Amino acid sequence: MTFEVFSSFLNIFLIVYASLFPIINPLGGAPIFLSFVRHCSPTTRRHLARKIALYGFILLVCAMLFGARILTFFGVSLPVLHMAGGLVVASIGWSLLHQGVQSNKHSEAVALNEETALENAFYPLTLPLTVGPGVIATAIAISAGHTPITPDSLMQVMVEAIAALSALVAIALTIYFAYREAGTIERVLGRRGTDVLVRLFAFILLAIGLQMLWSGLQVLLGEVFAARNI
Repeated sequence: MTFEVFSSFLNIFLIVYASLFPIINPLGGAPIFLSFVRHCSPTTRRHLARKIALYGFILLVCAMLFGARILTFFGVSLPVLHMAGGLVVASIGWSLLHQGVQSNKHSEAVALNEETALENAFYPLTLPLTVGPGVIATAIAISAGHTPITPDSLMQVMVEAIAALSALVAIALTIYFAYREAGTIERVLGRRGTDVLVRLFAFILLAIGLQMLWSGLQVLLGEVFAARNI
């Protein structure tokens, strides 16, 4: 039982982390962040990196908690939501596989000074430069892929919730350390190293999206065949 719990925890943790990492792309975003704060002191950079990580964590938690429920409220069934989310995730993974390190969402940065840097922590440095619409859509799609809470699966739901929360914490910490050490990352990894890492996670993201799409399609096909047999 302990092994099953650990296996479930690790599975959800890896799915959430591997799905969000290539879209957020903290290693690729670190040079963009550095270009914004190049004229700021190291203390201000650390403070700003911490605030961006915190704001990003809050946005992701809200998306995973309420995003799927809002869509369901408007009459979107879970299988259809799984398929739509799978298409979104797969398309993002595909696009990341066929683009450079610098995403189109990153425009040319305007350097900030000590006075204006912290005022821009949420917008635009967190939203949309770090946690953009694609990230939020992926978080909603991931959360929609789980079954509703039932008494029989309460322990499983708790394990999955803790695993997902842990993955979001890990994502936030990755953003914090990547942005805090943006100068070092820019020197060590370089463009090629960052590109290889991002494309690896993009392929995993593509596979996750296709799996979500197939899961939703299986449910819909099962309903069709069951209706024919009535």
